[in-house]
This record gives sequence, C-alpha cells and structure tokens, in this order.
Amino acid sequence: MARVFVDTSAIYALIDRDDRNHRAARAGLERLRKRRDEPLITNFILAECHALLLARLGPDIARRWLTTMAWAVERSSADDEDAAREILLSHIDKSYSYTDAVSFAVMRRLRIRSALAFDRHFVQFGIELA
Repeated sequence: MARVFVDTSAIYALIDRDDRNHRAARAGLERLRKRRDEPLITNFILAECHALLLARLGPDIARRWLTTMAWAVERSSADDEDAAREILLSHIDKSYSYTDAVSFAVMRRLRIRSALAFDRHFVQFGIELA
C-alpha cells in the first residue's frame, strides 16, 4: 500500500463522462483500489477542482464533489510554497502552474513517487504515472 497523488486532470476525468480520459481515469482508480493505494490531494488541488467543476459542470456537481470527496487532503506548508517558487524559477523552459509546482513540492516532501494524472507536466517533472 502506497500513497498516490491525484491531480485535477484525473479528478475531472473521473467526474465528466464526456472527458476524453474518463475511461483511463476509471481504470487508474480501479488499479489504485486493487493495490489498496491511498489517494491523496492537496488543498490547492481541492480548490482547483472545485473551481473547474463549478465553471464547466455547474454548482450542483461542484458542491456534490466537495461534500462527498473522501480522499486525504494534505495542506501545503510555507516550505512547500517556497519550494514551489524554486521549482518555477529553476524550470524556466516549462509551463508548470503554481498548483503543479506545489503538488511536486508536496510529493517530494511526502516521498510520493506516482500520480494519477493526465497532465504532461507530471511526466516532465519525472513523476511516474499510476
């Protein structure tokens, strides 16, 4: 059993049946369940997902996800956010978002090596996809 980071791209794909990655996201989540891996998100991912669901699928779905989401939420620390800024400043050839960089910093701190994600930035940063 290991912790696996779950990115906004995977969460959205799980919820929106019309998303091109919906089937792959469901298969990925099933793999996590079979291995008894523990999904984990950050407070930044929580906020980003809520905003994305609100904008694309409406307030009812955004609220439902917010009230039923049962995965562990790791709060980013000031040190994580400092590390995120360093990631952004040292990878000037990449277009990582601040949320991506905080995700990478938290994963580093917690020694999480894999993520359920469809965002190419995770692979670019050297993270194994679950």
